[in-house]
Amino acid sequence: MRERVIRAVAGTLVMTSVLLALFVHINWLAIAVFVGLNLLQSSITKFCPLEYFLEKLGIE
Repeated sequence: MRERVIRAVAGTLVMTSVLLALFVHINWLAIAVFVGLNLLQSSITKFCPLEYFLEKLGIE
């Protein structure tokens, strides 16, 4: 369940970032870059900050 939540949050942030970049200002793409870098970092280090917070909230 936790992995599905992480993927849903990442996808939502990327899509929101792209839409804001298209309709508001191009600098909103920084959020998509941050999410991408975080996904890359978590694949290397096996540490995901969102997973840590979900664990603290009791989401399995």
